[in-house]
Amino acid sequence: MNINTSPDQIIRSTAQVTPGYMSGFGNSFETEALPGALPIGRNSPQRCAYGLYAEQLSGSPFTAPRGSNERSWLYRIRPSVKHSGRFEKVDGGLWRSAPCHENDLPIAQLRWDPAPIPKEDMTFLQGVQTMTTAGDVNTQAGMAAHVYLITKSMVDQHFYNADGELMFVLQQGNLRIVTEFGRIDAEPGEIVVIPRGVKFRVEIPSGPARGYLCENYGGAFTLPERGPIGANCLANARDFLTPVAHYEDKDTPTELYVKWGGSLFRTQLPHSPIDVVAWHGNYAPYKYDLRTFSPVGAIGFDHPDPSIFTVLTSPSETAGTANIDFVIFPERWMVADNTFRPPWYHMNIMSEFMGLIYGVYDAKPQGFVPGGMSLHNCMLPHGPDRDAFEHASNGELKPVKLTGTMAFMFETRYAQRVTAHAANSATLQRDYADCWKGLAKRFDPSKP
Repeated sequence: MNINTSPDQIIRSTAQVTPGYMSGFGNSFETEALPGALPIGRNSPQRCAYGLYAEQLSGSPFTAPRGSNERSWLYRIRPSVKHSGRFEKVDGGLWRSAPCHENDLPIAQLRWDPAPIPKEDMTFLQGVQTMTTAGDVNTQAGMAAHVYLITKSMVDQHFYNADGELMFVLQQGNLRIVTEFGRIDAEPGEIVVIPRGVKFRVEIPSGPARGYLCENYGGAFTLPERGPIGANCLANARDFLTPVAHYEDKDTPTELYVKWGGSLFRTQLPHSPIDVVAWHGNYAPYKYDLRTFSPVGAIGFDHPDPSIFTVLTSPSETAGTANIDFVIFPERWMVADNTFRPPWYHMNIMSEFMGLIYGVYDAKPQGFVPGGMSLHNCMLPHGPDRDAFEHASNGELKPVKLTGTMAFMFETRYAQRVTAHAANSATLQRDYADCWKGLAKRFDPSKP
């Protein structure tokens, strides 16, 4: 699908559920790749069909309230204990976990150019580059923001993350993510969420890929409350897609990597761990097309808070204060009268890691390009550059549609620490703060 496809075209093309997927968010799904593989009326029969093993994967404590209890029952060729051999600790490359204090970069507003696609072979595990970390992976609070660069598919190699769920934000190149729940194909403009503990491998069906990766140590992503907006708009549950069951009965050697406690471990297996023939439950991977997001905004005057663009949120123990908010800035109409329309100048208790998937971001028309990213940490001021300010202050306030644009933000309650890789990267724009130098003093007490 072309990144410039309009929301109307997307809605028409997805009137029927995409083959290979089930629609809905947080549903209790059931799916089987062989007829009769899924038990009826019970979770753990004395003998499963086809000689399968029953296994539960729990994404929440057993005693979590019904509304937040997450688990799935898997009916697999081998139980996961057969996917767990003798582990050895291995080098995690540029992947880092919080707390990570490995550089003394002074506080600043930061921005990076896109990371170049490498020429050498690089799988997903080799291509993760951590930019920021926040919170503490060991207390299941906070997050990490990464870039991924992939030039080679994982072959006979699999991975799961015990530290958190992973959100892929595709920016360049398609991905096929083969999970134990089924296969997910995704393209730029879509996100894919893999829950904690789910085994998968990443393949690139059409060449090198680059994108962003949010590692969520805290509560699982869920849809935000809409409040006075009501029952519709923003991200609608029907547009989330979860894969149907698909399995491999493959007895060839494979490597299984596990990220646990901030470290990477590896074991050797004589078979593929992608062996779930049937499953049911509400703990499963999914994808979502960001272009189906239905934005709301000001149709009179003033600029609403960016929280109206929240797609998913990872809640914390404090109501209204997110462990992470995933926010996007998609195509939309700007119609507010007598209003400065771009995001206003701002200082925020939350910390904002931002990326651009495609197009131009209205508050930063220069220097912030697709594949790039910025960091505006807790209580560091930010806002439009001089050109954006002048244009918004003096332009004709007629209705304008922002088209062909998609920016996003990982916003967290925790301060984001920059990694040594990010601090020393050649892509760091060391003159970024100069974009505000041209903001002249305009005050004149004689001209109200």
